[in-house]
Amino acid sequence: MFPERLSRLPPYAFPRLRALLDPIEAGGPAVHMTIGEPKHRFPDFVPEVIHQHSSGFNNYPVNEGMPELLEAIGTMLGAHSGLTLNAQEQVVALNGTREGLYNAMMALAPETKNGQTPLVLMPNPFYQVYMVAALSVGAQMMAVPATAQTGHLPDLDAISAQDYARTTVFYICSPSNPQGAVASEAYLRDLISRAEQYDFKIFADECYADIYRHTRPVSAMKVAQDMGADPDRVVIFQSLSKRSNVPGLRSGFAAGGVQSIARMRQLRAYSGAPLPMPLQHAAAALWADDDHVVVNRTKYQEKYNIADRIFAQYPEYEGPQAGFFLWLRVRDGEEAAKTLWQRTGIRVLPGAYLAQGEGAQNPGQGFIRVALVEEDHTKLQTSLEQLRDCMVHEGHVG
Repeated sequence: MFPERLSRLPPYAFPRLRALLDPIEAGGPAVHMTIGEPKHRFPDFVPEVIHQHSSGFNNYPVNEGMPELLEAIGTMLGAHSGLTLNAQEQVVALNGTREGLYNAMMALAPETKNGQTPLVLMPNPFYQVYMVAALSVGAQMMAVPATAQTGHLPDLDAISAQDYARTTVFYICSPSNPQGAVASEAYLRDLISRAEQYDFKIFADECYADIYRHTRPVSAMKVAQDMGADPDRVVIFQSLSKRSNVPGLRSGFAAGGVQSIARMRQLRAYSGAPLPMPLQHAAAALWADDDHVVVNRTKYQEKYNIADRIFAQYPEYEGPQAGFFLWLRVRDGEEAAKTLWQRTGIRVLPGAYLAQGEGAQNPGQGFIRVALVEEDHTKLQTSLEQLRDCMVHEGHVG
């Protein structure tokens, strides 16, 4: 006997990709441009801090995050996003952000709304944890198309008043994965106004906030504060994985209203896996240091320029505003991925694997996602040129 609520889950993107490509012989040395796993060097002080505090492995960790870690996060949010908050009450440490994006639904989403099954809204394409979180609490999910026509963000006017009325949570990702779009202050004000009107929470995934072209993306929590919205209206999520190139450290946080964070902490006390204390010390040092973040961001800005030059004549090319993915138009994402692998050894992710819908109803169907994580710019340029030439010559674009 197994639960029915998760029976509708499709295969996860990367096992699905392996099933698609592994039976095919690669056409060259493997070049992995699928997963968003940063390859830039992380700061030298990380292992030093872990070593200095290694005796902490002998102790159970502080579940919500040690005070020094929470304070470092709060100081960073104040300096970078202009937020005013009490970090000791409004921040909770996470093992990365995926578990937080999932468990926030468990802790904060009501079982019903207005006597109806609750609705959870999210962009389409979307980070897959949004979907499984909605299903896990018995909610109905609605994936709202985020296409070029809507600025790669959900069209807020396309959602009916009836649907807003039974919405409990709206997931928004800015900068967005996979398109690299950034929500403007005006867009976030509109979304928060609707959340206030219809009484739903906003879970703002801001994991790519430190990787951008020109101007730091505005935080949804800052906009909510400026509007005087309910302090528990918005919960934001950030991670060290992309900011500091330490995806294996598994360190992130959620910040929000006092009541929201208290409920998330209570759930974590029962079911969370706290970050080991030596890693909390390393995380605190990373959140407190901006120098390595500037270096990291500059490398990605140089990659944006490389991609812009290479794809200048590529049909419907849009360089990302932020993040580190290219979202490239092709005729069919799966066929393009197979051709690339077979002809060049370059491995990319079909866009449909990140979205919901069948065939043409899937907004990712005609795209591939390409991760710009290679640190060597010469290798990256060569790979992108190969990718472009293969797509054009094999008739996958145009």
